[in-house]
Amino acid sequence: MSLQMVSTFSNSSLLQPGFSLLNFDGHVFLFGQKGWPKRSCPTGVFLLDIKQNELKMKPAFFSKDSCYLPPLRYPAVCTLRSDAKADEYQYIIHGGKTPNNDLSDKMYFMSLVSKTSKKMTFRCIEKDLGGDVPEARYGHTINVVHSRGKSISVLFGGRSYTPLAQRTTEKWNSVVDCLPSVVLIDFEFGCCTSYILPELQDGLSFHVSIARDDTIYILGGHSLQNNTRPSNLYKLKIDLPLGCPAVTCTILPGGISVSSAIVTQISDTEFVLVGGYHSDNQKRLTCNTVVLKDGKIEIVESVSPEWTPDIKHSRMWFGCDIGKGSVLLGIPGANKQIIPDANYFYILRCKEAEEDIKEELVTQICSQTSSEDPGDSTPFEDSEEFCFSAEANSFDADDADTYNEDDEEDESETGYWITCCASCNIDINTWVPFYSTELNKPAMILCSSGAGHWVHAQCMDLSETMLLRLSEANVKYFCNEHIDLNKGLQTPPKVVCLKKPPMKPLRRKKTMKLPTSTKKSFLRRLFE
Repeated sequence: MSLQMVSTFSNSSLLQPGFSLLNFDGHVFLFGQKGWPKRSCPTGVFLLDIKQNELKMKPAFFSKDSCYLPPLRYPAVCTLRSDAKADEYQYIIHGGKTPNNDLSDKMYFMSLVSKTSKKMTFRCIEKDLGGDVPEARYGHTINVVHSRGKSISVLFGGRSYTPLAQRTTEKWNSVVDCLPSVVLIDFEFGCCTSYILPELQDGLSFHVSIARDDTIYILGGHSLQNNTRPSNLYKLKIDLPLGCPAVTCTILPGGISVSSAIVTQISDTEFVLVGGYHSDNQKRLTCNTVVLKDGKIEIVESVSPEWTPDIKHSRMWFGCDIGKGSVLLGIPGANKQIIPDANYFYILRCKEAEEDIKEELVTQICSQTSSEDPGDSTPFEDSEEFCFSAEANSFDADDADTYNEDDEEDESETGYWITCCASCNIDINTWVPFYSTELNKPAMILCSSGAGHWVHAQCMDLSETMLLRLSEANVKYFCNEHIDLNKGLQTPPKVVCLKKPPMKPLRRKKTMKLPTSTKKSFLRRLFE
């Protein structure tokens, strides 16, 4: 084994505990960056270009028919092939944490649709699930097994938030172990079936799982309920006849007490187990070789590399398998780095140069590594990384497209991430889509007051129907702060009143009534 430090790069702060690495056609991609994606890379997926122990990041793209994929940390990830020996494959992504620390219960299928020297385009599709749908979780594993010409995914372990009915003010965001059930997920129909096995008594998270044909080996893990790392070794066998699947579990001897370990494959039957923790405050610096042969598993201790003093004395470490028998390891940089929140990174090569032969690796690996972000967890809380079997060769992409966070416009002061009003609550690190038309940035609308300024539609309490109507109609809009001022400056339109001639009342003819004495006098004169 050889350990080589990777040169510090300006955007290394995006690689935090919980990231995953995806391998497509010998290229390694980062998924699960820290925080929400920025405009320079709205997908949150980066190509990791490793040349001469220098790491550079280049943005990847999604096709127009892709669904929205948030940057999930600590998800369960594995490859899906039509059969065990197929060349083409895609990735299954389930669960994980969003930058808001919300847990996801969704399942995504991610595949590479086009590749050029300067642009990698992916398609991401969300899969609808039914039946015994597993709850939102993180720190679990998912594998694909093949039996009788059929394939099915197997989900196990993980942690989730305490149910709402059981939460208290003091422990509102506390997590618990998920039930120790095995969930089979059919890809064609999205049907989920849960199995309770008597051999699996305690919930586990941040364990290692290795799938081969119709068998999955589960090693290590951490149980929150007992705060232990049992040295159990489980063998799950899944049979897929014409009827209902059959799931059996066997407890094997020779397990290891470890959590958050990384597994990398060095040959068709051999794997190396690196890193992890013995306890909450003790890292595991020893390495083991795992051999799968003739339906059996053997775990033996192997020679460990010469760890640097920084690695030995670091409070935590994290990393992931980059394929071809190599592991990317990271430790917190603390105050030693010039760049805030940056980390130190090393590449551990478990295969010698002469053994580095191109070969097809069909075994799937899922493992958990290191600890969570120290900003939102206690020291040495286990986290999860996943290891994949694919080659990670040097890249031929043009260096001119290298992503550099320093070159990106500061969107906290300009663009979509401005403080549009006194009550603005849009933050680049916590924002999530509010309207169905939003993808990776908040919807904005122009206020016509004065020279005009942009405001967030969500801060203006605009409904989606009203927002669409305003965007389609050619009318002026005034934000909540200027609507009253605009009304005061407007001159009310002059109202022309119609003059109607007054109606003349009907006059009745009046008859004069003469007094009796007058009548007599008149008659007397008339006859004289």
